[in-house]
Amino acid sequence: MSFEESNKRLEEIITKLEKSNLSLEESSKLYEEGVKLAKECYKILNENKGKIKILKDELDNLTTDTEE
Repeated sequence: MSFEESNKRLEEIITKLEKSNLSLEESSKLYEEGVKLAKECYKILNENKGKIKILKDELDNLTTDTEE
């Protein structure tokens, strides 16, 4: 599932939990799904943060090399 899909589903879960009169069991299942989705989103964001840092470092090295 992509970040966008996971994030959208997470928003749906939050809305349901805030606005619906769910049973404890239904709320627990949605909450558990939400936690899993939040972990997945966090993982994707961290992976991309690492990729961006590597690219930035490479760009910084290129600009430093050309300035000498």
